[in-house]
Amino acid sequence: MITKENLTPYYSSAIASFIIWGMAAIPFKMLGGYVSGHILFFRVMSALIVLWGILLIGRRKILLEMMQKTPNILSKEGQKFWSLTIIGGLLLSSNWLSYIYVVNHIDVQTGSFAYLICPILTAVLSWGILKQKLSFQQWSAIFLSGIACLMLATNSWINLIYSLIIAGTYAFYLISQSNWKQYDKIYLLALQLSLAFLVIFPFQSQLGANYQKLDIYFLLVILFIGIIFTVLPLFLNLYSLKGLPSSTVGILLYINPLINFGIAFGYFNENASAEKLLAYSLIFISVIIYNFPVETRKKAIS
Repeated sequence: MITKENLTPYYSSAIASFIIWGMAAIPFKMLGGYVSGHILFFRVMSALIVLWGILLIGRRKILLEMMQKTPNILSKEGQKFWSLTIIGGLLLSSNWLSYIYVVNHIDVQTGSFAYLICPILTAVLSWGILKQKLSFQQWSAIFLSGIACLMLATNSWINLIYSLIIAGTYAFYLISQSNWKQYDKIYLLALQLSLAFLVIFPFQSQLGANYQKLDIYFLLVILFIGIIFTVLPLFLNLYSLKGLPSSTVGILLYINPLINFGIAFGYFNENASAEKLLAYSLIFISVIIYNFPVETRKKAIS
């Protein structure tokens, strides 16, 4: 039985997963001399090997259960499931590709900003697509984040567009998967990446995938990314959700972009204008406003 006293492992797992994701820019920067499509192609391939290895060796029982639960492609539900799975895989791959390109060819803070605005963008898209209701408080946070985006746009339209591409692909990915909570996430991710790989495989030359550039250094780093920065944080995140509500894990998610910003300024010595820093601060404040419980706010006022 899970009690307040034994929640520490779940909090630790959630925090650890977001710390790991927050440091993902470092290994990707180590591959800065390679074409972004080349990195993406072999990241997907390495992640698939790791994921299916885990499912076949360590989670065989869950794999069999999920295979029995998966609808037939000829049924109406099956057509919806498989089409959204393909879309999900392509959106996730697009998100990875855009993030890799931005980190290696633009700057780390642009990628960090993307994941800072992603939850609020997801909320707006959920309102528009899934018809989810938003409170006045949440709309106020969205309005504030919009001002921050306009401030960033005056500084650099290109950087804002790149941030919105990264955030948008991931937001649409989350929305596309909102109906499949009954499926194991490792299994779903393996299916998504498998189908996405089948789609992008014929275009590997256009992506810049080059088997002649598979030197030991690249293979070790890409395998490191596949295990440490893809599968491990996903496992930790799944474990944390067993003991913590998704809302709590959602708030802890902001550890990711904050660490990203810290790495951008402290490790890679990137510079930011006062206007950019103000825009980042407004987004952070809007995130707090969006997630601050109304009941708690009323108590604090009284």
